[in-house]
Amino acid sequence: MEHRVTANDVAKLAGVSQSSVSRVYFEGASVSKRTREKVLGAAKELGYRPNEFARSLITNQTKIIGLVMKGIQNPFYPQVLKQFTTAFKKLGYSILFVYTNNDEIQKEDIEILLNYNVAGVIITDASLSLKVTEDFKGYRIPLVLFNRKIDNQQFYSVCCNNLDASEKVAEYLIEKGCSDVVYIAGNANTSTSREREKGFTSILKKNNIDYTKYSSDYTYKGGYKTAQKVIAGKKIPAGFFVANDIMALGVLDALRESSIAIPTETKVVGFDNIEMASWPTYNLTTWEQPITEMVKQTVKYLMAEIVDYTGFTENVEIDGGLIVRKTT
Repeated sequence: MEHRVTANDVAKLAGVSQSSVSRVYFEGASVSKRTREKVLGAAKELGYRPNEFARSLITNQTKIIGLVMKGIQNPFYPQVLKQFTTAFKKLGYSILFVYTNNDEIQKEDIEILLNYNVAGVIITDASLSLKVTEDFKGYRIPLVLFNRKIDNQQFYSVCCNNLDASEKVAEYLIEKGCSDVVYIAGNANTSTSREREKGFTSILKKNNIDYTKYSSDYTYKGGYKTAQKVIAGKKIPAGFFVANDIMALGVLDALRESSIAIPTETKVVGFDNIEMASWPTYNLTTWEQPITEMVKQTVKYLMAEIVDYTGFTENVEIDGGLIVRKTT
């Protein structure tokens, strides 16, 4: 059986103590330049790599960030995952991706994160129970709700300013001459969906604009089938506001299959600005979520809390912007 190279092997070859080897690989530890060079030289010669998991048993923390995600079918979230992976990699951290099947994060999801001694956690589109709250706070693990927030503000959250965004979308459709609109909502259990509906409908009511609300599930199929229902009703509205882009793409395809001209017969606005929204096939007008800035704020908070845990909480809301394309 092949012998696995250990820190002790490196110490012997370098002519230093094993604790000196550990200090070289321990971030922030004091070690002389000469010792560092000897250890790194011996490690390279032997093909030694430090055991991060073993180090975590000593420090009670890994360089791993847990990321819990449910909506992988929504292209918005893979874009988010890509940005987080890139940002944390630059800081020497890895992402532990946890996919949850449920709207609420489950006990087994929590156990995975705790078993890996994660340094911090990001939860994108799953809700939290009181028990989960106690687990993370009890272990002093910083947690960020991304693109979500909870009213009691028990955790730090980073969101797009959904209320302001949806108000501006409503104002835009009114400016474009839409006298009646259809709003297609997403999951009613999420803060994002509630705020988008609240902002949008408040402006419509203020301007006496007729609207009809349909509920869907943030999927392409959901948007497609909802649009088919609207079409079957024989009354095509002057405009659609769809609570996310992937549903909006389903709406566009359903309208086009029924030979409904866009933007002359009806206009369509989505939300997120996923990459597919800019494809020539769709050219969707949409509200762009400021993902880069949202990721930046999340990373900044987690890094500060990892160094010095305070448990500080705040709901951070970042403004996005309207991207006008051919559907309006």
